[in-house]
Amino acid sequence: MTSRMEEKHGAARTVCVATPKQEGCPVRTMMLEIPEELNGMVPALRAVVAVVMRQVERGRTGGAVDYGRYQREVAEKVGAVERSADEAALSALDVNARRILIDKVVHVQVVRSATSFKGLAGPARVTRSLYRPAGHRNAPVVDPVALRAGAVLGEWLPATAREMAFEVQQRTSREAEASGERLGRLPYSHASFEHVAHAVGEKYVGQHETIEHALIEAFTVPETARTVTVSLDRVSVPMEEPRARAVGRPSKNAPKRPITRAYRMAYCGTVTLHDGQGEAIHTIRYGTMPDGDPQSLCMGMSDDVAAILAKRPRLKLELLCDGAKEMWNLLDEQFTTAPFDLKKYVVHRLIDFWHAVEKLAPAAAVLAGEAEAKPLLARWKMRLRNVSCARAEILNELIASGREWMRVGKEQPVHNAITYLDNNAERMDYAAARRLGLPIGSGSVEATCKSLVNVRMKRPGSRWKTRTGEHVIQLRALALSDRWDHAMDLALKQPRVRIHAVAA
Repeated sequence: MTSRMEEKHGAARTVCVATPKQEGCPVRTMMLEIPEELNGMVPALRAVVAVVMRQVERGRTGGAVDYGRYQREVAEKVGAVERSADEAALSALDVNARRILIDKVVHVQVVRSATSFKGLAGPARVTRSLYRPAGHRNAPVVDPVALRAGAVLGEWLPATAREMAFEVQQRTSREAEASGERLGRLPYSHASFEHVAHAVGEKYVGQHETIEHALIEAFTVPETARTVTVSLDRVSVPMEEPRARAVGRPSKNAPKRPITRAYRMAYCGTVTLHDGQGEAIHTIRYGTMPDGDPQSLCMGMSDDVAAILAKRPRLKLELLCDGAKEMWNLLDEQFTTAPFDLKKYVVHRLIDFWHAVEKLAPAAAVLAGEAEAKPLLARWKMRLRNVSCARAEILNELIASGREWMRVGKEQPVHNAITYLDNNAERMDYAAARRLGLPIGSGSVEATCKSLVNVRMKRPGSRWKTRTGEHVIQLRALALSDRWDHAMDLALKQPRVRIHAVAA
């Protein structure tokens, strides 16, 4: 196979001629016409064809094949095509005039120079003009190319910024850098990943209420859904905090800004749709850092639940948490007001079954001894699952044992169990919940604590600040809730800008 380049009628034309081999195939000529504006893409396209043709010839002749190397070469050459395509498309967005109007405001040209816009396959070099509002000497300059392309931070193209943010919510920036280098996509430094991801996070967090409203309005409730459950929990996060300096003159090598790593409690929430058997169908996840606002998080969950119930009023509503008083106070603050105070909404409340079992297990060991504790606990579990009065029966059994104040180490297991059963008397009718097809375990929020926070934010040696940690936890919640693409479309949506040259 041979190829040659021709110029014809102002357009670059690539002509590929297939010559017949001994085993024979008819001669076939294919012609690809490329407009003059895209001439810069021709060398890159020709390089792709050359790499593929070499491999084809090698395969036909029976030569040794290193197919992995061939794949890497093709990916590298295709990346060059993508970069040249970005250069052509971005150059077309440039406006080169002494004076232009940007949304009816006159701007004057300041300088014309080349810069790099960062694409998925690497930087694209573009010459463009910068402008400043007329009569404002020290005003920031405006780049029409970046403005029209919707570049983040003035240089990162929107798809690039979106994918870099996705990488950082999944893994550390250094891992993202290594992955980009290996794949030949997003070939940027770890510092760039951090910088861009937090810029995207800032854009989302700054408008998250508006975006979340749009997301839930666009959400389609599955036909098989029968129950919506709301859960809230806490999980520890390693935080970076300032540390007091030692008294006296600091040593020569003392850090200028001493810090400490302290664990604080972040909040995780879930809104989960369940089928008629109580199995989870879809979960929307929420989170906020330890210094975040849990009231706003719960308000966001209640707004989403209200929108879901407006679409499917026959869904049952359940609040499902462990026994922590703070969690119930936060949820009750939102789910005892409009619209949930209406008679048409019955709000079922339930303590997570497995937290209840966890509280009863030490008490069973005190009552029956270690050898017989398991059968006793199994009986209690069976009764709780199937009999509505089981909580009262177990409470009476614990009180009648006479061992309420017996100590095991520093703990009083029977007293703790009695207190737990008393405090949650209205939230432990598991038998009734099962008859209604309601779930009795808060596995969704427990799993969210692990996937949203532990997996990403508790790496060895990691520590977080509130602002940047909030970016990551919010972006990760979107990804884990299958809301990423729609949310990013809204967060990175570029307002329509009218730009045109002004006649001299």
